[in-house]
Amino acid sequence: MKSVVIQPFSLNGKVKIPPSKSVCHRAIIAAALSQGECAVHNVNMSEDIIATCEIMEKLGAQIKKLPNSLRIIGKGAIEFSNQGIVNNKIENNKTTNNKIARNELECNESGSTLRFLIPIAMHTGEKIVFKGRGKLVERTLKPYYEIFDKQNIKYTTDRGYLPLTIDGSFKPGTFELRGNVSSQFITGLLYALPLLNGDSIIKVTTEMESIGYIDLTLDILSKFGVIIENNNYREFKIKGNQYYQKRDYTVEGDFSQAAFYLAAGVLGGEVQCVNLNMQSLQGDMVIVDIIKNMGGKISLVDGILKASKSDLKGTIIDVSQCPDLLPIVAVLGALSFGTTEIINASRARIKESDRVKAIATELNKIGADVMEREDSLLIHGRPWLMGGVVKSWNDHRIAMAMAIASIRCTEKLTIQDSGAVKKSYPNFYEDFRSLGGEINEWTMG
Repeated sequence: MKSVVIQPFSLNGKVKIPPSKSVCHRAIIAAALSQGECAVHNVNMSEDIIATCEIMEKLGAQIKKLPNSLRIIGKGAIEFSNQGIVNNKIENNKTTNNKIARNELECNESGSTLRFLIPIAMHTGEKIVFKGRGKLVERTLKPYYEIFDKQNIKYTTDRGYLPLTIDGSFKPGTFELRGNVSSQFITGLLYALPLLNGDSIIKVTTEMESIGYIDLTLDILSKFGVIIENNNYREFKIKGNQYYQKRDYTVEGDFSQAAFYLAAGVLGGEVQCVNLNMQSLQGDMVIVDIIKNMGGKISLVDGILKASKSDLKGTIIDVSQCPDLLPIVAVLGALSFGTTEIINASRARIKESDRVKAIATELNKIGADVMEREDSLLIHGRPWLMGGVVKSWNDHRIAMAMAIASIRCTEKLTIQDSGAVKKSYPNFYEDFRSLGGEINEWTMG
């Protein structure tokens, strides 16, 4: 198990924000479904992105890792690769061959990979098995099970958990999904249904949460030539027999990752974030408004977003549309004057960890005053935290949020299982060091 020890220091300087993981998944899948060669530029080969690439290779695409980009050759059809049992793992520009069953699709710990690719892989017409690791094994797939039951598609699970075996394909029709579970199920259908031989409708039966992620999906689909009619996020009309058109695509910077360094800037120092699109459709771009509402000094100069040391005040933060921001805004609340309430946080409980419980537990260990409630956090801010030993809960966002909390600790902070950051931001600690952070790493056990 890897751990890091961080000495309390303010961070200063310029950091290039990594590409959006959410956009990377979507662009890679669209390129792999097209017919011909595409280039996807500005790609960070995190563990989640590797999982998506490996499955799309098994489903027939050819993917080659180039410096900071991918060359993807799609067939315009979904079928298992002729290579069958050989899985070519892309990592650090090296290829390793792992023999696994032809129909087994390993998602590692990536919820996006699993939920996006279930409807797509079903186009093979063959029996398929989805596997996962860690918390992903337990994350809900009930919306898909309900569709399988309605369409009489055979499937088996381990008491509702992975592995999931599916024997059947979706048929065109009307698909009803709740909008308050995860937008990932809707995205999976939006990618797969245009390829069916007939028209379909997705009806959203509750208020839609995480609308920003649906906007990202619709935008990338349109750029690859797939047209979806969106009726106010309550109904999506999808023509069948559509085709993905090849094109090159450049992935923009990730606001959910920028959130950590914008927070670092306002907590102490001055941090400039490069590689962000201020016209982005990413829902997590709301972090800029959240920090400003707390009194944080954020400015845009020559396309660079700068965050400077500020006296923050508590506020009410609704994370229904941005659950991934909960860990870092909880850190901001813990170090603000007054009371912060983070509301509508129930979906943050079903991520890589129960993030409501995880961030409350770890912040309280180092002297914060955080009360966990059913779907919210009540935080009484303090000027400083103590430091000590915390756990990441094998959750990349908990690990990164606690690293940022170290800036305002009076003693060193040790983060156990710190390697969780590889899931989305493998170079997080290197970037942290480049801004003046003092980190020592070691492997225990």
